[in-house]
Amino acid sequence: MPPPLALSVKDAMVRYSDVPVFENLSFNIHKGARIALVGKNGAGKSTLMNIITGRQDLDEGERWEEQGLSIGYLQQEVIPKEGQSIYDYVIQEIPEEERELHAYKVDIVTDALQIDPQAMLTRLSGGQLRRAGLARALVEEPDILLLDEPTNHLDLEVIEWLEGYLKAYRGTLLCVSHDRTFLANITNQIFWLDRGDLKVCPRGFGHFEEWSTMLLEQEERELRNRKSIVAQEVEWASRGVKARRKRNMRRLELVKEMRDQLKADESSYRKATNKIKMETPKGIEENSKIVAEFYNVHKTFEEDHKVIPILKGFSLRIQRGERIGILGKNGSGKSTFLKLLMGQIDPDQGRVKRRKELEFSYFDQKRSDLNPEDTLRKVLAPAGNDYINVMGKQRHVCGYLKDFLFDPARSYDKVSQLSGGQKKRLML
Repeated sequence: MPPPLALSVKDAMVRYSDVPVFENLSFNIHKGARIALVGKNGAGKSTLMNIITGRQDLDEGERWEEQGLSIGYLQQEVIPKEGQSIYDYVIQEIPEEERELHAYKVDIVTDALQIDPQAMLTRLSGGQLRRAGLARALVEEPDILLLDEPTNHLDLEVIEWLEGYLKAYRGTLLCVSHDRTFLANITNQIFWLDRGDLKVCPRGFGHFEEWSTMLLEQEERELRNRKSIVAQEVEWASRGVKARRKRNMRRLELVKEMRDQLKADESSYRKATNKIKMETPKGIEENSKIVAEFYNVHKTFEEDHKVIPILKGFSLRIQRGERIGILGKNGSGKSTFLKLLMGQIDPDQGRVKRRKELEFSYFDQKRSDLNPEDTLRKVLAPAGNDYINVMGKQRHVCGYLKDFLFDPARSYDKVSQLSGGQKKRLML
């Protein structure tokens, strides 16, 4: 007998600007379930989570939840408020009369997440803001906990702590994460959003590859069989239809419908199995010209009347073709190092020398380079050109967008219409 039902959605439809995101969406969430929510960027994961919380209205269908059910949600972005401390933010949704009882939980969770509860949100790095959001979701201890990329910006030590915490969590869990090991270790069920459909597997994420491959191979076989049948029907139709009876004319119409539907389904299958295409620059390792040099660089920051050293007597030569990994705890200065390299900030002492005519591409964790009002086309070609230079080759903007799994028909969509994952893909 399955555990009691916590929440249910039946025959739901959700539209954005008259475009359906979901049609006939139905699913059940049972108490104690540990669900991995999987799907490509833009598949509707955030919309599904908002349906679960009740923030997303349904255009059609029904949503039911158990009376008194509480739902907590860690979203991808935490927006800091001036003058608000981590502690104030974490207990914000907890009733006044219960806050004293939750104080010890705040201490335990913030200590494990390595953040200071008295620190101001506006002074935190992107990673520290995410930890504050995670602390809030955990301290609230809701009946259903929704986590959107909870391991982003977490050190290995903290990820291991979080994994243990969630395994012991008594409520229901639904999690989106790119950390496959983490997801496999904490889940016992899969919700897979695939082209507007929700497919459910009664096993944890560790079985996703095997299960999804099986479903896609089955779909491919069905498409091949349909293609063979349509080919036979088209061959029959090509013999001519002169003086045929009405029923044969109807058969011709059915052949056209079958062929059109097959084309649409084949296109849908190709989109589902497409991979991002990225070109790698050729022969770059052969050229060992110096890109940048750090000479005895010192850099500090002052925070809460404390001087925090970022770099001390640091020297480094970066040569063309090198691939460098930067490791460090949150708030240790990784982003500061990159800003020093690019010349966005100056060192306190020493100097950073860069090769002339050096160009940087910066994948910013806060996506601050993206203007929400710009179109996808304008992000890639600000001057309005149809063609752009990609590693020395002229590429049409729409063709290049297609390499990163964007529909060329959406090239005039605004950045504000994209999901968080799609924005990251656009930046890449």
